[in-house]
Amino acid sequence: MTEPAEARDPGLQPERTRLAWRRTTLSCTVVAVLAVKLGVSDGITAVGVTGLALSALVWIGFLAVAHRRIRSLTPARPQPLSHRGALLAAGCTIALAVFGAAMIW
Repeated sequence: MTEPAEARDPGLQPERTRLAWRRTTLSCTVVAVLAVKLGVSDGITAVGVTGLALSALVWIGFLAVAHRRIRSLTPARPQPLSHRGALLAAGCTIALAVFGAAMIW
């Protein structure tokens, strides 16, 4: 006889995934803080402010995606990451890298 899906012991995999999302969020936060430091180190310019604003927007977008994913890992059988969520997370990461590179040059 099989047990219901809700009684399943999820093991440590959802916890590892949750921790990976938190580490990634922390890394993204560090990059955003470094962007702020870089943007104000040479004085405040229009390009620097634009780069900071775009970086902040991307950072907030990534936080929203990560928070939603972390919350979705609560049930015994969490749903897989949607294609939309994966594309948003990847897009935010790439955009943050591009904005950072643009601020350096």
